[in-house]
Amino acid sequence: MVVRNQQVYVLEDQVEIGQLVCRALQSHGYRTEMFGRAGDFLRRFKGRRPDLCLIDLGLPDEDGTQVIRDIQRRYDVPIIIMTGRGDVVDRVLGLELGADDYVVKPFDPRELVARVGAVLRRGARERAADRNQAPGLARFAGWTFDHGGHVLTGPNGAPVELSAAEARLMLAFVRAPHRVLTREALLGLTDKDDRSPFDRSIDVRVSRLRQKIETDPKDPQIIRTVYGSGYMLASPVEWVAGD
Repeated sequence: MVVRNQQVYVLEDQVEIGQLVCRALQSHGYRTEMFGRAGDFLRRFKGRRPDLCLIDLGLPDEDGTQVIRDIQRRYDVPIIIMTGRGDVVDRVLGLELGADDYVVKPFDPRELVARVGAVLRRGARERAADRNQAPGLARFAGWTFDHGGHVLTGPNGAPVELSAAEARLMLAFVRAPHRVLTREALLGLTDKDDRSPFDRSIDVRVSRLRQKIETDPKDPQIIRTVYGSGYMLASPVEWVAGD
């Protein structure tokens, strides 16, 4: 199916690679803009926000992980990392910062297009789920979760901010307490065309949530691992009206 009216920003300083990516996306109905420098890319956000970003980590004017950090802090836009084979640490850091997926150079343009489609479909389902979410605030294990504000409030009353990706993950847990959620379910995969082998992205985000809410993240009591299956919120949840 050809996708219409979805804008993808491509941040890639190697012109030939950037042009290849843009041509592949355009052939499937996406609109693209290519940027060779982080500064130009970030300034463009002030005029128009895209539906998705493809970001190369090796940039001439700024580290790609810092660009991801800036985007995640200001905007709720899905990100796919483009990276070299040896950049394992940077890939993991990018996922920790909230990137949705990554592709390793050299890559097949068809795979890249498939991943763009998968991330966009997943985001559309998450937005639909958000519109149907239970109203108010979720309380569990002494914590209060405000999904709309991307904020957790601890037992001591101190607020803890979440990234958009962390807030979506937390919402999945509070909507299904005491239920095992597989990595596939947490990725929002509901059909065979939307599969992804990168379970590591969910593991990293669960780890970051545990760092924020667990007394001892190495011995988690709130978000528990169910080995061979997935994760579970091991606490009852009470929904209360917001302020």
